[in-house]
Amino acid sequence: MKSSRALFLGTLLTGLLVLAGCNPTGDPLRERQVGFDASTAAVVNGEPIYISDVELEAVAQGRIEPGEAFGPDHTEYQIVLDQLIDQRLLAQEAVRRGLDRSPQAQRRLETARERLLGNFLMENLVSTEVTEAAIDQMYDEQVKLQQLDDEVRIRHILVETQEEAEAVLEQARSGEDFTTLAFENSKDTRTRLDGGSFGWVAPNAMIDPFPSVIADTPSGEMSEPFESEQGWHILKVEERRTRPPKTKNEMRPEIVTYLTFTEISKILRNLRAEADIQQRDGGPPNLSYLENPVESDFAEPGEEGGTADEGGNASAESEAAGPDASQETEDSPIQ
Repeated sequence: MKSSRALFLGTLLTGLLVLAGCNPTGDPLRERQVGFDASTAAVVNGEPIYISDVELEAVAQGRIEPGEAFGPDHTEYQIVLDQLIDQRLLAQEAVRRGLDRSPQAQRRLETARERLLGNFLMENLVSTEVTEAAIDQMYDEQVKLQQLDDEVRIRHILVETQEEAEAVLEQARSGEDFTTLAFENSKDTRTRLDGGSFGWVAPNAMIDPFPSVIADTPSGEMSEPFESEQGWHILKVEERRTRPPKTKNEMRPEIVTYLTFTEISKILRNLRAEADIQQRDGGPPNLSYLENPVESDFAEPGEEGGTADEGGNASAESEAAGPDASQETEDSPIQ
């Protein structure tokens, strides 16, 4: 489960798109790095709202994609502009009533300013560190790691004793049909009616010793009897395959998110280590949550078995894994 601070980093990243129409202190933050357009969309009691404000708000609301052409001719333009006009009117009225001068309001406005400054730092990191070269490198690494995890289509027969397993294996090697033998002999009620089939699975998603037995059994062959916590098994590897990896465009949003989290966690780790932070409980700065600030299926270079596919490009829980993938129990060989 993600920690609250990991979720805070996620909020920061989400905030990259939520920069529209918010400048509580009236300082130079008004000049934005993304899509700044000096043309005026509206003037509310002498205060301008720019087309760039409307565009950024439309992006923040998910009405358009970043970089998408947007202007007065767009069907969503007037809706968003009306919202910003209302927002400006409410803000002006709050100032007229002096609501911005209370200590509580000043602190909340300062917090909003801090959040914006953090978002600008995030934008800067994306523009300087999350480059096309970095994205290409991460993509190439993930493709290589994905291809380490073959998927296999397997069947098994589960019996109680080694003697039973050896007897059934002898029948199979003498030419009897493996699926029939599984139906007649297997104690695994989940797979028996389907001839012992697990469908397509990732070996590393199964309990020991299944991964090593699968690795040692060629396609089309049967294993020697082996024991697990459930009993004695005979395994047949029917076929092997490697799923094609995602394209770079498909994986790009995940890569950008991962690289951005990595960069911001590096900065926060250094800042927290160097800062003079005095907490109420007197404890030292907590850096542990920055070691793994975001849950990710990406694997670092040299780490085997990683995938960049949420849900797992090499996961046993694929749609091709058959009914077994959706009927796992505590006794399942699938972890």
